[in-house]
Amino acid sequence: MTNALIASRDRFSAEHPEERVELNGREWGVVELAGSGPVLLLIPGTLGRGDIFWQQMEALKDRARVLAVTYPKSGGVAEWTGDIIALLDARGIDKATVLGSSLGGYFAQYIGATHPQRMARLIAANTLYDTTPARQNPPYTSDLDVAPIKELRAGFGRGLSAWADSHPDQRDVVELLLAEVGGRIPEPELRNRLKGIKNAPPLPKVQVSSEQIVTIEGADDPLIPLFMRDEVRAVLEPAVAYRFESGGHFPYIVRPKLYTVILEEQLGLVPAGSTPWGNAGVRAL
Repeated sequence: MTNALIASRDRFSAEHPEERVELNGREWGVVELAGSGPVLLLIPGTLGRGDIFWQQMEALKDRARVLAVTYPKSGGVAEWTGDIIALLDARGIDKATVLGSSLGGYFAQYIGATHPQRMARLIAANTLYDTTPARQNPPYTSDLDVAPIKELRAGFGRGLSAWADSHPDQRDVVELLLAEVGGRIPEPELRNRLKGIKNAPPLPKVQVSSEQIVTIEGADDPLIPLFMRDEVRAVLEPAVAYRFESGGHFPYIVRPKLYTVILEEQLGLVPAGSTPWGNAGVRAL
């Protein structure tokens, strides 16, 4: 039986193939839809290439300049930050709205702390502020250089399969993510993403104005518990905090239209307060 999500993603990827770009000696993947309008940079988490945001990119392609990146097989958060600045420089981009999800959200906060002048807006999504609690649990307790890749992938598989069992309506989502961790993300890249969290430097204070900061979280996110979500909001003091009451750790896949509406609001493509999200400081759907 055809997985409609995978088929849709594959059509997008065939039409907009990932470009391999060397930045400071590391090879990144970049998908750019060079529309006119504000610039949006999308940074995925551990389980996704840049095109994991294909539904948002497709919806925004004629109204914004959208770039999505895929991590390299070396370096870490600090080194990657220099790479992203090099990418912006190479593409002639002065400022971008930066959305990072999960690992990408931590990374985006680091960019906002060290290069705030390059951020039009920071969107920290389904993410954490302190990696210490995460590092105390598998797979981060393993030696990520030598742990058998089958074991690392199987760990993700167990977690995703448990989510599918409790959310049978999301089996297509889980199948897509299992394909990512099962080989669409090559072994060196997958190991390095895990090391990105395990070896992450502490976050300096984000220097972006609170008025230009937004958070996104999931009330049922199995990977980012409530205390982590509370900490992110307490530290960043966002102008707007969006909360998905359902959607787990991947609301951009599970509830793509509502996720796109957030981006439309934050890019100024629709009037503030004119969407189902309303205009409160904390917005939940």
